[in-house]
Amino acid sequence: MAAAVAAGQLLPVTPALWVATGLLLAVAAAVAGRGMLGYGQAVLRAGLRAVLQLAGVALVITWVARSLWTSALFVLLMLAVAVRTAGRRITRGPGWVWAAVPIGVTVLPVLVLLLAAGVLPRQGLSLIPVAGILTGGALTATSLAGRRALDELRQRHGEVEAALALGFEERAARLEICRTAAATSLVPALDQTRTVGLVTLPGAFVGMLLGGASPAAAGAVQLFVLIALLAVEATAIVVVLELVGRGVVAHGGPGGIG
Repeated sequence: MAAAVAAGQLLPVTPALWVATGLLLAVAAAVAGRGMLGYGQAVLRAGLRAVLQLAGVALVITWVARSLWTSALFVLLMLAVAVRTAGRRITRGPGWVWAAVPIGVTVLPVLVLLLAAGVLPRQGLSLIPVAGILTGGALTATSLAGRRALDELRQRHGEVEAALALGFEERAARLEICRTAAATSLVPALDQTRTVGLVTLPGAFVGMLLGGASPAAAGAVQLFVLIALLAVEATAIVVVLELVGRGVVAHGGPGGIG
């Protein structure tokens, strides 16, 4: 009850909220389309998809969260969608399926470890949100790192050839050129962690406070989330670099935003 009252005080769900949301989406689409970005339709589609997906999740999440097994299946669905989204951002070729490696080897072991250690309660309402946060971080890091690494290799192909001529192995030559560009994919997570509490008040922290938790407990949970995201995203970037360096993932046509 306290959480519901607090949430209502934060953003009352009234017709005015829906009007404001629609206006903001229209502004975002107009600016992204009419400016130099060229993503007006992509912004509009993303907003409309968010409406449908959140409505669907709201209908099924209560049922799914009742069982740990159905919650685990829901997490696997989240991972599958993340793999497809990240892979398609990187390349349109068949190599997009390799996005399952950086996402899978970062998110799943962390979840298993948390459940085994008892840090994460074995219930859907705890598992699904944590899995969603970690999967979202892995998705972002994978798509950014892969796209930047491949773009760098394409633009600096001559330098790769020069490194090969100097005796570098192909993997080493590729990594020498694309490592720095891909590493910048960790900057958003670093900035979020550095400025937490000063510039941003993340959702987990605010949500727990509104739900009646103490500031110390809310801070501890948010700290865990931020550090876990750093670990997941850093590992995902390293794995993506290894895949690109070995030529497993390569340009198969332009990835895109849609």
